[in-house]
Amino acid sequence: MKFDVAIVGSGLAGLSVALHLAQTRTVAIISKRALLDGASNWAQGGIAAVLDSGDSHDQHIADTLVAGAGLCDEAATRYIVEHGREAIEWLIEQGVPFTRDASAELGFHLTREGGHSQRRIIHAADATGHAVQVTLEQKVRAHPNISLFEQHCAIDVITSDKLTGKAGQGGVHGGTPHLVGQPRCHGLYVQDEKSGRVLTFEAEHTVLATGGAGKVYLYTTNPDTATGDGIAMAWRAGCRVSNMEFIQFHPTCLYHPYAKSFLITEAIRGEGGLLMLPPEAGVAAGTRFMPAHDERGELAPRDVVARAIDFEMKKRGLDYVNLDISHQPPEFLKEHFPTIYARCLELGIDITREPIPVVPAVHFTCGGVVTDLAGRTDIPGLYAVGETACTGLHGANRLASNSLLECVVIGRACASQIAAAPRAGNPVLPPWDESRVTNADEEVVIAHNWDELRRFMWNYVGIVRTTKRLERAQHRIALLKEEIDEYYRNFRITHDLLELRNLVDVASLIVNSALSRRESRGLHYSRDYPDTLPKALPSVLTPDRR
Repeated sequence: MKFDVAIVGSGLAGLSVALHLAQTRTVAIISKRALLDGASNWAQGGIAAVLDSGDSHDQHIADTLVAGAGLCDEAATRYIVEHGREAIEWLIEQGVPFTRDASAELGFHLTREGGHSQRRIIHAADATGHAVQVTLEQKVRAHPNISLFEQHCAIDVITSDKLTGKAGQGGVHGGTPHLVGQPRCHGLYVQDEKSGRVLTFEAEHTVLATGGAGKVYLYTTNPDTATGDGIAMAWRAGCRVSNMEFIQFHPTCLYHPYAKSFLITEAIRGEGGLLMLPPEAGVAAGTRFMPAHDERGELAPRDVVARAIDFEMKKRGLDYVNLDISHQPPEFLKEHFPTIYARCLELGIDITREPIPVVPAVHFTCGGVVTDLAGRTDIPGLYAVGETACTGLHGANRLASNSLLECVVIGRACASQIAAAPRAGNPVLPPWDESRVTNADEEVVIAHNWDELRRFMWNYVGIVRTTKRLERAQHRIALLKEEIDEYYRNFRITHDLLELRNLVDVASLIVNSALSRRESRGLHYSRDYPDTLPKALPSVLTPDRR
């Protein structure tokens, strides 16, 4: 399979790159499920951008820096914020049906979310991600220069320093690897899930846009596709990763036995929703607790709210807390939060009359593959965009609705960089080694390992951490990794094995990054190091390429 550009992932970042390149390049989009099965499609709140004269770039930048707990890269933050309006205008040109407001300057309704000093969140009711993704999906499917490979799972990228000898395990070939100057990415191996065959994709430019790694934890708002594939592939290829200890727990995921990973958007709190103790709390039932934790109350940044909820749940032995917005008029709630209203009603919760039970859940991976502002990684020909990447925008805690903004702004910059690059040509890539056998016992072991990994990550590497718990997790990960690597070397690959291999690599990166940070900052809170150091420094891990 030969293309100018191969994009792994079909969220907003990947589709933005594809649509900006398709006029002049042949593009492959590789999606391990259907195009709409990624996290972008689940995004409720909206996209943050300066769209009103009462707002300013400096205010948006300041809010981002505050939320990021001093760790944001200020130059990256300024670049992304200052390109926000043109990114939104591009989405409007594509036909995204943002919620209108005739009284607003741009003609669209702007809401406010935690950590923002102004109303600057443009949205499509409470299903912004879906509205954006459906619009772009139609454009992508109709474009003659874009080829779609749904139900195809990326295995590993192919770099020039691994092109010696026989093709083998995920791009790492037999023989002795040799380095001739700077290694370059020439494509990747991809498994067709329907046939089981492994295809070789040759591409001058490979873009990793696979999203985050929420599924490394037991409870997450992320879809099942969020297994850190791009981060793990880039790490194995030799790219640095940064700030992986900063895993954002969204404060408000619906607590219900029949609702899996259903997010209650931050905009609920932006429009006056209050966090309260439930009846199980006894005499304190119905009491607001956020003012006791932060003067900003319910509109404090996510890390503050998540830790406050975690504290109250542990202190009082609660399974959940309540989020109440029933004081707002029913018509207002049905208009602004139709998806949440309908889903809760299906489960017997009428948000116009009663509170919503919520718990924190893993929501966003703030760190990722180290890139510049055009998505370039340490390896020429290999790019990372969106949640997979670490541009420095999110620092130690992502500000609400900055993620979709980053997807579009950096996606456009990445496409411009690729379009301007001289044609380099590709060597002939070896096919995948199909000689390995299937093991009938493999699936059971994989399922057990998957469950064990996600449970101990939740218990040992959660909202509040200790060095002892992190070291326990590190030890368990090492044992799991040894077992998984043995399966990978000896048996025919499967979708579940590939995801588990990526998850254990990402879990290791999270734990090693957390152990390297001897302070508490943003989303990383350590009981052993409760103070924040005077100077904020990113954690950067560098792979051994020997």
